[in-house]
This record gives sequence, C-alpha cells and structure tokens, in this order.
Amino acid sequence: MNTNSIEVIPVKTKKDLNNFIKLPWKIYKNDPQWVPPLISQLKANLDKNKHPFFEHSEADFFIAERGKQTVGTIAAILNNRHNEVHNENVGFFGFFETIKDYEVAEKLLARAMEWGAEKKLDCMRGPENYSQNDPCGLLIDGFETPPAILMTHNPKYYQDFIKRYGFTKAMDLWAWQMNAKDTEIPERVKKVVKRIKERSKVTFRKISKKHLDTEIELVKQVYNNAWEKNWGFVPMTEREIEHTADELKDIVDEDIVFFAELDGKPIGFSLACPDFNQALIKLNGRLFPFGIFKLLWHARKINRARVIIMGVIPEYRSRGIDSVFYLDTYENAVAKGYTWGEFSWILETNDAMNTALKNIGAEIYKTYRIFEKKIIR
Repeated sequence: MNTNSIEVIPVKTKKDLNNFIKLPWKIYKNDPQWVPPLISQLKANLDKNKHPFFEHSEADFFIAERGKQTVGTIAAILNNRHNEVHNENVGFFGFFETIKDYEVAEKLLARAMEWGAEKKLDCMRGPENYSQNDPCGLLIDGFETPPAILMTHNPKYYQDFIKRYGFTKAMDLWAWQMNAKDTEIPERVKKVVKRIKERSKVTFRKISKKHLDTEIELVKQVYNNAWEKNWGFVPMTEREIEHTADELKDIVDEDIVFFAELDGKPIGFSLACPDFNQALIKLNGRLFPFGIFKLLWHARKINRARVIIMGVIPEYRSRGIDSVFYLDTYENAVAKGYTWGEFSWILETNDAMNTALKNIGAEIYKTYRIFEKKIIR
C-alpha cells in the first residue's frame, strides 16, 4: 500500500478503538483551550453493548489511516427516534476529528455520506455525537476560551473542510455567558420575577439529592414534553435519562437545580452544573491511578457553572417561568462563589429564551453550527 494514500476503515478491533479514542491528543497537542475527555467515559459512550442509544438506533465508527498513522475519525449515525419524531429520513455524522489535511476530511465525510446512501437516507447532518442530547455542533466562533462542561471544541479549519465538501448551514446554536463581576441584573427584571412569584400559583424549589431517584422520575415527566417542538430535539428514553443522570449525579450542585411545580406537579426544570472542565483540563484524560486526587483538588477551585437544561412544558410557557429560573440560578450561584456562568446551548431561533437571557445581561460568546448535505443516490 502507498504510505501516502489514505484509507478509511471501520473500527473492529480493540486497537482500532484505541486509535479512534487517542487521535484527539495528536490533533489538540498545541491547543491550550482543549479539554481532554475522560478516556474511560469515552470508551463507555462508544460501547454499543452498553450505551442506551443503541437500544433503538445504530452507528458505525471509522478511522482514516495514512500508512500506519491514524489521521482522522468519524461516526456515521442513524437515529431512528429522530426520524420518527420529525418525520424525516436523515442520518448524522459525529466524533469528527482530522489532522490539518483536507484530503483526510474529504475521505471521512465521503465515507459517512456513502454509509447514509447505503441506509437509503436523504441527507446527513452534523456534527452530533448521537443526538442533540449529547455534545453536538461545530464551534465556528469563540475559540479563545475553553469549552464548558459537555460542550464541544475543535480547530478553526474544521469549518472550512466541512463547507468545502459541500455541507451548508442547517442551524446555529448559541452559548451565552455572564460574568458576575461585570454584570448587574436590571432592577426591572428583579421586580418582574418577584411579581411572578407572588402572583403565580407556580412554586419553585431546589432539587433534593437525598431523594434523587424520585426527583429523576419528575425530570422524566418534564423533559420530553418541554422540548418536543424544538428543532432537532429527540425525546430521551427512560434508560437514556437514567444514563445521563448517572453521569451527572456526582457533580450536581443542588443549589442551582430547580423545579417549577403547579398543584404538586412538575411543569418546568432547570439544571445547572459546576463546570468540571476546569478540573478535567488538568487530568489529560485519565482518572486513575492518581487523576482522581487531581480532580478532587482542582474541583475545590471551580468557580464557573453551565446551565445545561432549562424548559417549561408548552401550556405554561409565556408566564415568565424561564426568567425565574435564570435569576434564581444566577443569584444562588453568585452566593456560592461562582463568578461566571454559561447558558447553552440555545437555538438561534428560540426567541423567548434568547430574549430572556439578553434581558438579564448575558451575551453570546460562542456559536456552534449544525451542517447538512443532501445524499444523491
């Protein structure tokens, strides 16, 4: 084989999987903003026998090789639940990484498109690492700072490669930020929130970690209803919600997680988490044998948080519940020593959420993009 030629092969062996997982350490070697993922967690997310996504959908993983060197990775994904919910016939690509060589990206994207054609799909979208419930979107603006927890990061040239191959914009996702030192919540916003609490029959409370199993059942009642009309949203199965809860339960700060309830029933939910990327960036992907001590040490210094989930079921929207969530999260976070927060991600078309964030003084500081390309069969 020509050592300069590029071959895209499916991940079949443990060695292939190891090469798939380890490539980012080569790509981001000189990128101080990159946060290495935990290798153990990444292996679990790629395990078709354990990850709940594979109970209803499918994906194949590929690596690009030049000679004996791994130079790129991609996943081709068929999310059956997405197509059922949105009455579409689309596939997705994710876990996309490539050295700075367009030929590598071209081969990877072509293989994903071929995979989609084999499945008789109409187009491919991405990047989404399975669905919008997982890390998704290509960073196209805001490279100067590291990503918040569960957000993506990539080199600038990825956008050029994807566009050059013929993918076009499908949707932008915005990340908003607030710095407590530079932000003063407008008094009118505080008055509005106070009035909502006083006049509404809706009650707001923090989550209880002591009764987490019960609380997760309440989250299940809200989650899929609250986001069902959003572009690209895919309802999570019970197993997927439990899987996500299991990943987050040890880092949840119950003072910045809220329910909105009416007559004892949940109608809204807001989840913020400490930005553990501030600690993970120090571990180089390894929790054992000594990484756990580094994690615990650096976790004490975390002063950033990300609002990951916020939603209200449709019939109770336009009542200002989102504004209450935002303000309560901000005030509680500041009181506990968090000095910076990210609200992400928000669809560029979600006028209600974007307006609420603008009103409290947040600003857009990162933009992520979902691309798409039709499959010609």
